Amino acid sequence: MPLMQRIKIMDRTMPDYSVTGDGPVTLFLLHGAFGAKEYWQSQLQAFSDLGLRIVAWDAPGYGASALPEGFSIELAAEALTHLIAREKTETNLVLGHSMGGMVAIRAYDMMPEVIDGLILSATSAAFGNSDGDWQQQFVAARVAPLDAGKRLEEFAPAMLRRMFAPDADHPATDLVIQVVSQMKPETFRAAISAITKFEARDVLPKITVPTLCIAGAHDLSAAPPKVMEKMASKIAKGEYRCMDHVGHFGWAEDPKGFNAEIVDFLTQNIPAVAARVTQEVANA
Repeated sequence: MPLMQRIKIMDRTMPDYSVTGDGPVTLFLLHGAFGAKEYWQSQLQAFSDLGLRIVAWDAPGYGASALPEGFSIELAAEALTHLIAREKTETNLVLGHSMGGMVAIRAYDMMPEVIDGLILSATSAAFGNSDGDWQQQFVAARVAPLDAGKRLEEFAPAMLRRMFAPDADHPATDLVIQVVSQMKPETFRAAISAITKFEARDVLPKITVPTLCIAGAHDLSAAPPKVMEKMASKIAKGEYRCMDHVGHFGWAEDPKGFNAEIVDFLTQNIPAVAARVTQEVANA
């Protein structure tokens, strides 16, 4: 299938987003706290080629979307429910990375009857005690450079490389660095603050759809594998997978491997995806 993309024009109630491909199965892509919809290039190509329709958003405050007052995971999740309501098809799947995974969990709680499957990438259902040593170190390591007067483009590359696996080198990781370096500082701060207040462990037992929790073995500071494995165990149809050679941005460090894990999970658990993939392969 040729790659087709149209850009939706943002209005006052809808974040900016793009639509790639067509068909009855829609996969919503939610970027992390450090990112924007532009860094999903490898996923847009791979998944649309398999017959999936892809909606990639900029969360409120990202890209062309204005930063709302009081930004929070809950506010972002509410915005996502409006986007899903507008763009939903027969089958609707949500892939959320890092902060995007938090948004996905909360959005599922708001509209469980619409979401048919979840992919939670390098994320958690809660930040934990904001006064804890780990949590304080997490925030300080990311916000301190801004407090010291540095610009994102000055410190983001080194910060992100520490989140990749050692020796990670791929055009997609270069794209992550480029996209994050262009973020608005106020959005960066607001996202970090929102993450520290997130708590949704009570939602996990309510999730009844197939859910993949995918981690990176080298992601020891943002979403450690043991945290994601425990999260998967709390979900009725949760499945845990760990890519042993990547860090926090597995989908960028090894796009081909990450995409293969996602397609394998979806074809095994979502009949509509299996049918689309079979059809596209037969037509190739």
